[in-house]
Amino acid sequence: MKVIVDTSIWSLVLRRRKKPQTKTSDKILKLIDEGRIVILGPIRQEILSGIKIKKQFELLKVYLKAFPNLNLEIKDYELAAEFFNICKAKGVQGSNTDFLICAAAVNNNFSIYTSDKDFKLFKNYIPIQLENM
Repeated sequence: MKVIVDTSIWSLVLRRRKKPQTKTSDKILKLIDEGRIVILGPIRQEILSGIKIKKQFELLKVYLKAFPNLNLEIKDYELAAEFFNICKAKGVQGSNTDFLICAAAVNNNFSIYTSDKDFKLFKNYIPIQLENM
């Protein structure tokens, strides 16, 4: 099964100055070796946003090109809105990007690898599959 790796995980592995979490890094390396990682445009944008040093920005852009970009369709945006509405009705808030990740994962039968605790809340109301941390 392919895996959408959320910005929170990429941040732990790539952008932090301190040593990345070994367990998370090992999991990412395993997913890379298995060719299971896909990325969404909004995640790619979030990863690259805020990098102040141009050289680091360019290196990260090159690195991320190794991962296929999942092309989103109208049905993904519609399902994201539906998921937003379902969760909001239950008192659970999330970002548009988070629900787009959920919709793309469900529509493509992918799992989501994230450290964002909101996704555990979403899972109570929408049919997403989460990778273990």
